[in-house]
Amino acid sequence: MSDANVRLPELLDYIRNGRIMDAMREFYADDVVMTEPAYGDTVGLAANLEREQKFVDGVAAFKNFTADKVAVGDGVGFYENVMDWTTKDGQDIHVEQVVVQQWRDGKIVHERFYYDRGGSGA
Repeated sequence: MSDANVRLPELLDYIRNGRIMDAMREFYADDVVMTEPAYGDTVGLAANLEREQKFVDGVAAFKNFTADKVAVGDGVGFYENVMDWTTKDGQDIHVEQVVVQQWRDGKIVHERFYYDRGGSGA
């Protein structure tokens, strides 16, 4: 597998432009597994779309998304990002996380998020 199959810069552009659900459909494989401290493993694109839609539905305003540290290798992508948003119930959320992805044929097949749940609100 080559770095060309890792479309991470394009994915990050989708997220920066608020196209989170479009990104899920475009960049994630049908058999994707997403691993997150708050939820554990979510298996399959359909289950991940449902989980992500619940997240998006709970957001009143996205305030910030930066991912300045990005690396791409042979079938893998890594990035560090900062996200800020306000929930519909008025809570301000700030998350700093590292994301590690495994790619196959231009799609993410596994994605793991690393962040400290204490104080992040996530």
